Formats: sequence, C-alpha cells, structure tokens
Amino acid sequence: MTETKSPKKIFARHKVVIDDSLASSKRLDKVLSSALPHLSRNRLKSLILEGHVTLKGDPIQDPDFKVTLNQEFLVEEPAPEEAIPKGENIALEIIYEDDHLLVINKPAGLVVHPAPGNREGTLVNALIAYCGDQLSGIGGVRRPGIVHRLDKDTSGLMVVAKTDAAHQGLSAQFANRDLSRTYQAFVMGVLDPDSGIIDKNIGRSLKNRQKMSTFKERGKEAITLYETKEKYGNNMASLVECKLKTGRTHQIRVHLSDRGHPLIGDPIYGKSRQTNPLLKKISSDAISFQWQRGRQALHASELSFIHPITFQKEIFRVELPQDLKDLKKILETL
Repeated sequence: MTETKSPKKIFARHKVVIDDSLASSKRLDKVLSSALPHLSRNRLKSLILEGHVTLKGDPIQDPDFKVTLNQEFLVEEPAPEEAIPKGENIALEIIYEDDHLLVINKPAGLVVHPAPGNREGTLVNALIAYCGDQLSGIGGVRRPGIVHRLDKDTSGLMVVAKTDAAHQGLSAQFANRDLSRTYQAFVMGVLDPDSGIIDKNIGRSLKNRQKMSTFKERGKEAITLYETKEKYGNNMASLVECKLKTGRTHQIRVHLSDRGHPLIGDPIYGKSRQTNPLLKKISSDAISFQWQRGRQALHASELSFIHPITFQKEIFRVELPQDLKDLKKILETL
C-alpha cells in the first residue's frame, strides 16, 4: 500500500505586486526578499523551489525568474515543521577536534543533513548524538553545526562548527572564499588542456529541476581550477585534482561534465555503462562493484582554513578511500 504524504499546512499567504521599486531588482528571489523582509533570502529560495510561489496560479520554481512590472505573485508560507533531528549512534571518522570545531572524513553514502526522504541516518543525526546539546541553535534547527556540505556519494573532509563563534567565522571564510577545498576526481577521458580554469555560471536546470546546469548569463558565478595528475589506458580516463573557488551545488560534477569529461560512476551527469567502452571494461571487474552502485568517483582530499578562534592556519589531508583506491588500480591496468 502506497503512503500518501499530507500537504503542508499553510501558516500565511503573502501577495506581492511588482511596482517600480521592486521591478528594478528583476530576480524573483531578490524581489521577494525586498517585499518580505521577515523571510530570509535562503528561505524564499526554498519556497520558490518547493512550488510555494505562484504567478496567475502557476508555480514559478526558478529563483532567477525575471519579474516585470505589475506582475502579482502569491507566496505561501508553510507552517514550521515540528520535527527536530534526533541523535543517532552513527560512527564518525574524526580527523581533528577541539572545543570549537571538528573535522571529519565523511564516507560516501552518508547524507549531510535531514531532508524529505532522508529524515534519519544523516551526518546531523550523528553529530547531535556525538556533541549532545552543544550544537543546539548553531546554524539552524535542521543543520546544526553544518558550515558546508558534500553530496551524499562524495567522500572526504568537512569542517563542523561546535560554537556560534566558530560557525560565524567559518561561514565568513566560505563567503569570502578564504577557505580552500581540494578534490580528487576520476573522469572519463582527458581534459585539454591538462590544467586550467573552468569559469561558467551554474544554476538549476530548466529541463530537469533535480539537476544543475551551466549558463552564460543565468545562474551564479562558479569557478573551478583543475590539474590532470594521471592518465590511464591511452587517455580513456584520468585523475584530475580540482580546487574550488566557489561552492555551487554539484559544481565539480557539472563543470567536468560540461567539458565532456564527467566523473566516472556519476549517476546524474555521467555516461551509461551499457554504452561506454570504459565503463563496460571497469564493470567487468568484480573489484569495482562497490563504487558502481551510483557512486561518483569524487573525494574531498584537502581542506584548509584559518581557525576562527585561534586564527592559526589549519591544513588537513586524507587519502583516497578504499573503493577509489580499487578503482585507481583498475584504471592503471587499462
């Protein structure tokens, strides 16, 4: 028997008419932020993406939607959900910890924070159990201590705040791009040139709202620095080191796919193993079974930042997890 989800209860409805003062902002999320100051811009973006903003009865699910004079939008504000994440005894690989923050090595398959479809078994649930009441109120009810995130099936380093002061300091470094993140990516083929900068805006795909896409004018600025480290099998695949200058959703995955070299194993932006010779070859080896189940070959290997309390520069590095070491061995035999 299929369970039917109950619609969210509406706490308030707001009518926003685009006048001269609002039309100058153009973007829907900015316009609504100006018209409804009691709601944060991030909250409004979520309401837009969830279909709670309508124009003439039709949902507008693009925060970049360009408004025009005299348009009338209806914004529905759902009642706050009462559910609060609970602590769960989930093992954490802690690389570093002090009174203000901790650095963890997240395994592939672990969701960072609760969301529809993943209410339990997340990193947040593990952190609440590990840190107790200390995390209460830091970064929001559903994301206590979370400063940045990794995709579910991306492994590697994350920093988590344990105090408000640490959260504010680390968040500022992300905003100012002072925090450095380096990733190891196994990709299809070899990029040309071997190193460079990918500078293309990223935004929600107009064709599939579950995906991100590159744009010339729409979306947000996204910059990835890359350098090819190893090549395999007569350029059938390569290991690419990527450094993020910005932190957009799926940034490395989208940028490399846009260049024609998607991550090996990427279930969203990658290629089908039924039609690709490289993936057919890898899939025939039993050692590759673990990562083949929807795991993009991406690992956050290095993280550096200025400690928000001691002001000392901290650099952390972790090696590839075992499944990607196994993948590397396979590629070396091509």
